[in-house]
Amino acid sequence: MWQRSVCVGLLALALGYLCVLGPELPPAALRQLSASLLGTLRRARSLEARTVAAWQAAIVRPARGWARVAVGVNACVDVVLSGVKLLEALGLEPSDGKNHAVLNSRQDLREAFSHFMERGAAAERFFSDAETFQDIARTASEHPAAQLYVGGNAALIGQKLATNPDLKILLCGPVGPKLHELLDDNVVVPPESMQERDEFHLILEYQAGEQWGQVKAPTANRFIFSHDLSNGALNMLEVFVSSLDEFQPDLVVLSGLHMMEGQSKEMRHRRLMEAVASIADIPTDIPIHLELASMTDQDFMSNIMHQQVFPLVNSIGLNEQELLFLTQSASGPHASVSSWSGIPDVGVVSDILFWILKEHGKTAERASDLTRIHFHTLAYHILATVDGHWGNQAAAVAAGARAAGTQACATDTIDTSKVFLKAPLEFLTSHTEAPAKISLDPDKPVVQWHREGISFHFSPVLVCKDPVRTVGLGDAISAEGLLYSEVYPQ
Repeated sequence: MWQRSVCVGLLALALGYLCVLGPELPPAALRQLSASLLGTLRRARSLEARTVAAWQAAIVRPARGWARVAVGVNACVDVVLSGVKLLEALGLEPSDGKNHAVLNSRQDLREAFSHFMERGAAAERFFSDAETFQDIARTASEHPAAQLYVGGNAALIGQKLATNPDLKILLCGPVGPKLHELLDDNVVVPPESMQERDEFHLILEYQAGEQWGQVKAPTANRFIFSHDLSNGALNMLEVFVSSLDEFQPDLVVLSGLHMMEGQSKEMRHRRLMEAVASIADIPTDIPIHLELASMTDQDFMSNIMHQQVFPLVNSIGLNEQELLFLTQSASGPHASVSSWSGIPDVGVVSDILFWILKEHGKTAERASDLTRIHFHTLAYHILATVDGHWGNQAAAVAAGARAAGTQACATDTIDTSKVFLKAPLEFLTSHTEAPAKISLDPDKPVVQWHREGISFHFSPVLVCKDPVRTVGLGDAISAEGLLYSEVYPQ
């Protein structure tokens, strides 16, 4: 680090010396020397500082922004604390990891947490035993290190968007007294959406390098579980859709479908069909963004894709676990990949995004509204869009990447001493067709490529070295990306 500082100092002296000698040098020589020294000075800055400077130039507001955004339908209070501290408080000893689609006991919780902590992967599970969950929730909420926050993807997206004073936000979901107290004043909650008791979700965080017994986390992440019946049944979906007539939004953001996994198969199927009917009632001139979340039932994910949910929405937000699970559920490209090894391969991600838009997106022959996917993972983001439907996507993907760094580090702006560039400096854009090979330039971090009428915008993320809070990071990213996006009238 000190070598770079010395270099910068010497270059500054050289530039000053040039200014003194300027009158004695030929103009062409002076320009050439100045340009060379300035180029060297720019390259002497850290990769992180160069990326931030380039983002600042790339992030511009869209020509036509949103004024009113309606968000629904999952909302709760998040109880956030160290997973290791909670498990110790519950008297649970470290054990071998094991994945559980549904948690039925403390033993299942211990094994599932260990499984995902060892992989550094995010996950969300339903806890089936109400009484046991209430005991665990009480221990968690009363722990000295516990913190209470706005929770639920919809509420988190609404809360993030509400920080923009030019936006009016409607939030529909099961809003109890504690959640209502935590919400931004700019968030409007319909009276029909209020309930007497809050829904609590337990967020067990772990840091990179943290250990529990023999398990060591490779990256910081979190494990979420709840016994949430209101959100699980999408109780507020009809209230949400009926409130749109009066609110008249420019954009609808929908999340919470994943919460239905805790229901019986029959109940889930019936409720999904009712959800499709309700979403279909939203006027077609209002764009809809669907935020996905962690799921474990491949049949349910396949139903969401094929039973008219994807064609009804214009935009989707998802992370690397959800993207891989989606292609596995529908036998898409790279479905044989069982899990990501380290940073998800850009070419593999690009192939799956391309397949989703080609198979389920808007075409001249297909009655679908889907034209945009915002993919986010720890090291980079990609926005894939069908050409002619969305604008300002270079700014949107850069804004989403910037939000990841500020939110994780809990800073208003990117502090380059607290982040590092983890994205691959070289990557292929596909593994199923002749790819382009891209070398990342921190001075031009937003990279664009095209494939059969679909545009891809890529940006690295500056990863927080010591994240303060990982919960809601994906929701903040999607919200910021939407804030800078512009939809073209069709």
